[in-house]
Amino acid sequence: MTSTPNATTSPPPSPLRPLRGVRVLSLSLNLPGPAALMRCQQMGASCVKLEPPPPAGAPAGTSGDPMGLYNRPAFDALHQGVRVAVADLKTEKGQKALHRELAKANVLLTSFRPSALRKLGLDWKGLHKQYPALSQVAIVGAPGARAEEPGHDLTYLAENDLIGGLDLPPTLYADMGGSLMASEAVLKAVLLQLKSGKGSYLEVALSEAAGYLALPRSWGLTQPGAAVGGGHAGYRVYPCKDGRVAVAALEPHFAKSLCAAAGIQYANILTMLSPPTHQALAAYLLSMTRQALDALAIGKDIPLHTLPKQ
Repeated sequence: MTSTPNATTSPPPSPLRPLRGVRVLSLSLNLPGPAALMRCQQMGASCVKLEPPPPAGAPAGTSGDPMGLYNRPAFDALHQGVRVAVADLKTEKGQKALHRELAKANVLLTSFRPSALRKLGLDWKGLHKQYPALSQVAIVGAPGARAEEPGHDLTYLAENDLIGGLDLPPTLYADMGGSLMASEAVLKAVLLQLKSGKGSYLEVALSEAAGYLALPRSWGLTQPGAAVGGGHAGYRVYPCKDGRVAVAALEPHFAKSLCAAAGIQYANILTMLSPPTHQALAAYLLSMTRQALDALAIGKDIPLHTLPKQ
């Protein structure tokens, strides 16, 4: 049954689009740059991407971006609403196409090493002289003198102590964290342009994005035995009868509700740090099905989420 809105019904809020009217030109491939461009498009920017020609002999419609080759659905999601054009920047024709777009852009987004940018005639000093109102957000692997070093998401996570054992991380944290920093840098560049009328150069390093994500660990918050590193009985992943349960009953009122359900006497935060509480709670959760735990979460207002067995 469809209801008819009445005069008192408020329309859904319009999404904030702070980059409306801003043109972003991207030369970035793979993940961090396209993910940043996706965020800019979602914030209202008019986004254009120039990518290299596809490999020789590739089927028609193949992208020159490696992401388009090894995961087309991801490529399509990243470029929704983005105008993608092909330009071989190593040729005169490609350079002309590039400069046509640069003349219209407010922000240029790149993800090359500095030496590669120089070879393409895109060093910041020359670029700024030719297009003084244009800003550049340059995504690099590591900052400053390290920008020429080879690296990737995995190596930047490893150097920040974010790799456990031999398992790969479940997602690309440095790349996605870097993409958020890059879209933030685009916003910063636009604000600076509005103040000064001139373009600016901002560098975003994936290694620093990984370091930012690693701050809770470097502070000791997630180290083994710390409150959110397994030391607090209400903040752990436990096996249950037919799967697993991620419990996040960290605040005292949540912890108290969880202990009451499990038949554990709760006194204060020290209760949740004691081995007997860990043991009693583990035994209780192991006796519960996912369905029962889901109902408990709703009925007793306890933050938990059940998962299937691995």
